[in-house]
Formats: sequence, structure tokens, C-alpha cells
Amino acid sequence: MLKRRGLQAIQALLELALEPGRWRSGPDLAASQAIPEPMLEQLLLQLRRAGLVDARRGRHGGYRLQCAAAAIPLLAVLRAVEADPSQPAAAAGASQAAEPAGAQVAVALERRLQLALERELARLSLEDLLYDLRSTQESLSQEGGLMLG
Repeated sequence: MLKRRGLQAIQALLELALEPGRWRSGPDLAASQAIPEPMLEQLLLQLRRAGLVDARRGRHGGYRLQCAAAAIPLLAVLRAVEADPSQPAAAAGASQAAEPAGAQVAVALERRLQLALERELARLSLEDLLYDLRSTQESLSQEGGLMLG
């Protein structure tokens, strides 16, 4: 359901969210996330246009989150880098009137699932994923601690 571009954009933003306020270069982000640099630069440009990241040129430049991770819904990230993340592939341009009832039901079900996914992505923020990431990292550490709260 999620496209590669959207997942890569979320990865890059999570990397920026780990150190809020710190400027990170495109090549540095690409290397740390194993995303091809030209692809990442394209994604970061789209994220900048959407107002999700700041960009600064120069030796100490790069990219950083424009606002707190809690203020960035995942749906906004996906909409910034994907043509239309809520459009089911099967429903695009299909004429339902000419389809058998079973196919119409399948298209309606797919649309319902897409709407449910869209609602959840609007509810979840980058901060929620950051919390999950930190919890996972902590549980895998030598001390085996858990993050609560």
C-alpha cells in the first residue's frame, strides 16, 4: 500500500528527527539510510516545497526538520512525495457500471481500506514513529531496557 518513495521520505525525516535542529547534508543522509543520493535529493526537494524541511546551502548547510516531529503527520509526508497516496490503483479510471457486482464490491472494499489507511496516516506523526524507533533500539540494547510513556 505504501510506495517506496513515501517510505524513503519517512526514513530520511526520521533520521533528521533523531537530532532536531542539526543540519544534515544530502550525501550524509543518503549514506546513513542507504538511499541513492539522486533519489534522496529529489525527495528532500519535494519535502522542502511542502514545508516539512528547511534547506541551507554552504559548508555548514544541509537539511533539517522545519518543525517538531510531533507536528508532521505521516499523511503530509506521503502527499509531498507521492502523486496521490490515497488513490487505489484498481479504482483509477475504472468504470464501475460495466463491471460485475463482485468487481464493484472489491473496488468499494479497496476504497474503504484506503480511507482507513489515510485516516490512520493523518493521525500518526513522525514523533510516533520516532518513539517506536527509540523503543525498539532500547529493547535491543545490552541493558534491555524499555521506554515507558
